[in-house]
Amino acid sequence: MTRLTRRAALALATLPFPALATTPRKSGARPGPFLIGADISWVPEDEAAGARYFVDGVQKDPVLLMRDAGFNAIRLRIFVDPAKGYSKREPDKAWAGLDQTIRLGRRIRDAGMGLVLSFHYSDTWADPEHQGVPAAWTGYDLPQLAKAVEAHTHDTLVAMRAGGAPVDMAVIGNETTFGMLWPHGRVKLSTPTGNPVTDANHAQVDDQAIGGFDGFAALLRAGIAGARRAQPDIAIQLHNHLGRHWPILREWTDALIARNVAFDVIGLSCYQQQSQGDWANSFDQFVRRYPDKGLLIAEYSSRKRYLNDLVYNLPGKHGWGSFIWEPLRHQEAIFDLDGRNAGGGPKPDLLSQGINSAEAPGGLANQSPAPKPDPAGPMGKGGDYIANDLLDLYRQMAKDYS
Repeated sequence: MTRLTRRAALALATLPFPALATTPRKSGARPGPFLIGADISWVPEDEAAGARYFVDGVQKDPVLLMRDAGFNAIRLRIFVDPAKGYSKREPDKAWAGLDQTIRLGRRIRDAGMGLVLSFHYSDTWADPEHQGVPAAWTGYDLPQLAKAVEAHTHDTLVAMRAGGAPVDMAVIGNETTFGMLWPHGRVKLSTPTGNPVTDANHAQVDDQAIGGFDGFAALLRAGIAGARRAQPDIAIQLHNHLGRHWPILREWTDALIARNVAFDVIGLSCYQQQSQGDWANSFDQFVRRYPDKGLLIAEYSSRKRYLNDLVYNLPGKHGWGSFIWEPLRHQEAIFDLDGRNAGGGPKPDLLSQGINSAEAPGGLANQSPAPKPDPAGPMGKGGDYIANDLLDLYRQMAKDYS
């Protein structure tokens, strides 16, 4: 057995959800321990810019630091060709490309943590306002796009496993509330969203959708087929950014199930609510309507204990866990930098208190962004990151949920 194979075998033996391969897919119950997860994809960029991480005065590898604080799973994002998009400022680094993701994924698996891979089927950010086609797929029609999605998903997962970073869960598209690979996979939603940001998105979707749910579902099915061809027992997650909005979530999920999109768990972004109780209502309604599906929080920042308790306490163990987004230096970070919260601190959880950037990635659809100078210097953010008291909250949750 080669060193690489031994490493992969060790990783597989330490999954936080070891029963995944044997859990019947007819059950939406979580297949193992509650996932206390995080997306820390910025770590390699920040380390290259000089970032160091400290807990209790001791410098530590951030992956091991997170593990020792109770995190048992990490989500990473991957772009198709970041050198032509996200990482064009540092194309030789290709941040969040395959090679970088394998290296970081191997660190995660060597730490004994589960690995979730979020596919942005784009060369840069894919989110509710941006689902751009990768440069290499320009001009493709829907069947060609579906074939490319299947091949990219399959080949990526095979390469991850061969590199010592086998993936436990594949997220087929990032925040695909309005579809993916626009315009061929762009969808219409008949239910108004009830706030200015997503209402603006909604109008754009109605005007520019081509493939609708049929096209979107075809692309999802292709990604799922590629993932399961690479790893038959991999968990499949779909990702909707409106965790607060049950009517939209219901319409979206019903449409995909009706089109034979076979998934295991829905991931929801939960940054803001319109009214208190929106998240709880969405979670409760989802579990009742889809008893054979799981639910997790794919992204959040503030209201940490509240959201995790909501998911953990869902009936029938239908809440699989949560993944805080970039907690090292985003929004209410669990680290301090230069004597202040590294992400600026907590954000309001009600839309009426102000819309934050995470609720509407890319800003308001009907407003042109303010001009900014072209960025220069390293893409990462260096400095000494000091763990703050929020890390203790995760230590406590890990004990309470064990």
